[in-house]
Amino acid sequence: MMGMRDRTIGVRAAAGALMGLYVFSFLAVAGFATFGVHPSLLARYPGAAGFYGVSFTFFARAQILAAGGALALFLAVHARGRWLGAFALLYALSLASELAGTTVGLPFGPYRYTAALGAKWFGHVPLLIPLSWFFMAVPSYALARAALPRGHAAWRRVLLASFVLASWDLSLDPAMSHATAYWVWGAPGPYYGMPLLNLVGWYVTGLALMTGLALVRADGWVERLPVRWLAGFYAANLLLPLGMILALGLWPAALLTLAALGAAALFARAASPRRVPVTGVAEAAA
Repeated sequence: MMGMRDRTIGVRAAAGALMGLYVFSFLAVAGFATFGVHPSLLARYPGAAGFYGVSFTFFARAQILAAGGALALFLAVHARGRWLGAFALLYALSLASELAGTTVGLPFGPYRYTAALGAKWFGHVPLLIPLSWFFMAVPSYALARAALPRGHAAWRRVLLASFVLASWDLSLDPAMSHATAYWVWGAPGPYYGMPLLNLVGWYVTGLALMTGLALVRADGWVERLPVRWLAGFYAANLLLPLGMILALGLWPAALLTLAALGAAALFARAASPRRVPVTGVAEAAA
């Protein structure tokens, strides 16, 4: 059983990990804004092109691992090992959804991952991708649960959590498939090359993940999680794609992302005016 001193150390370590994630994301955005937006600068500095080429793969993979590690530390402190079953379930569900998308084109539309994100399951889905689904599903679920506490139907929390999760992709996809090439769409769509079906796929996959969390009774340990840390964690993971699209001047995508999160906050406030921790997402992202 974790003692008070150990718990205090764990809480501080989780706070430090979150701060480190922000620093890492800021550095990645700064690098992209300098060399990704202005590739002509690479010719001015010997070795810069090679370094940036390595950084292109390193920072994306390292950011996913750093975020996953920070959340794992946070969950170990506040939920011990009770979250591991949910992790296994959500990893499997998101992997199944991604495999369907990269093979038959549903539910996201036809696309493929490039080699930039590393080793892949069955040659289609990078091992890191289901991890990213998990570490954004948990804060989305916790924020929705805090905004719509006991007394609200569970399905409302599932719907809201899925919307909060899908809002992330409004910045993520323009950053990772339009500004860069971590994945490539089989047929160009109207949203920075992304088909609108992808947003449907995100929401449907989110519904599956949030329903999975509800079915395995994750509320028992989610209710113990400090919501403020999770709002900051969501914002830290939004920072990288949001910063990238802002560096490119893709203001409509940035504004749409913030508008979606604002809509989630307004819905939460209207549904439960006395408890609206979910607004921390929009405030932190802004």
